[in-house]
Amino acid sequence: MRIYTRSGDKGKTSLIYGERVNKNDLRVEAYGTCDEVNSMIGLAISFLEEKSFPKKTTVIQELIGVQTLLFYVGSELSTPADKEVPWQLKEEHIQTLEKQIDHWDEQLEQLTNFILPSGVQAASAVHVARTVTRRAERLAVAIEDVNPLAIAFLNRLSDYLFVAARYINQSLKGEERSLHMT
Repeated sequence: MRIYTRSGDKGKTSLIYGERVNKNDLRVEAYGTCDEVNSMIGLAISFLEEKSFPKKTTVIQELIGVQTLLFYVGSELSTPADKEVPWQLKEEHIQTLEKQIDHWDEQLEQLTNFILPSGVQAASAVHVARTVTRRAERLAVAIEDVNPLAIAFLNRLSDYLFVAARYINQSLKGEERSLHMT
């Protein structure tokens, strides 16, 4: 099987089940943005693999789990409203994110100011993934008949990634810069 098909050369692509849409269709924009998030998480993992801290393996496994769930979100977003989604998000996926947020947050210093995205490379990559997640959520909200769990998952994922970036910074002694209003 070749990587290139030439089927998109005229600006169209296929959703799940083969419906052809423009490449700038809202669904394509939304699941493409989820792919960006997934790639940024992959970059963060590659930075983490180069570091040494006691809970590195756990953090990497967590992030890989999120990458897998992002494919579920992409499945939700790339399936036409009148079709069955092949890999469905469940409420438990959101609850899993919430449990991990709470677990990491318990170990972090309380925030007293807004912080700037900063710190070690892995944490900075996770911060970028967080902001791209917010864009994916804005796009998903605009899609008619999208599964509300997809929107809720993306909303929770941005919180998860914020806390993950802070946890990674703290674990690797990265500097967390506070916002100083002038």
